[in-house]
Amino acid sequence: MTKPLIRVTLDACVLANYSLCDTLLRLAEHPQLYEPIWSDEILRETTRTLELKLGWPPPLVQHFESQLRTHFCNSSVRDFERLIPMMTNEEKDRHVTAAAVHGGAPLILTFNLRHFRREHLEPWALEAQHPQDFLIRLWQLDPELVLTKLRQQAKDRNRSLARLLQILSATTPTFAALIGAGT
Repeated sequence: MTKPLIRVTLDACVLANYSLCDTLLRLAEHPQLYEPIWSDEILRETTRTLELKLGWPPPLVQHFESQLRTHFCNSSVRDFERLIPMMTNEEKDRHVTAAAVHGGAPLILTFNLRHFRREHLEPWALEAQHPQDFLIRLWQLDPELVLTKLRQQAKDRNRSLARLLQILSATTPTFAALIGAGT
């Protein structure tokens, strides 16, 4: 019997970090190590960041969003808005917590851990985690599959695995070092 996959809410700050997002989503493709979820509001926040803060041209942003919706068509959580007023974490991020609760995702991946404090999440049986910790957990779960997917990501991007790990080390240095040491 197959163990059910953990559902994980990806915050906009994680989705907007392209190389990290690419890595995470590859790990969610068949064979899956987890199931990603997000909301339309999270995607809007992501696309605003890509365009306004990171300078992506609008057609590229639209293509990125379209690819997310096409390849992860079951990842979007809807009809969770009634839960937002019940959330007690940072006000501007309550929509993320509400989406996680409604989507049955006990884990939120975010760089912004201070907006998802334990005391606000525990009543909902949620945990916020830095993407690095989650990637290390996936590596420990299935190192061969993680390495295979990283090698394919590097190949698809016309770079070496070492170069991909160097890029990932900007946001997930311990994970990148762990992979580098194991290859």
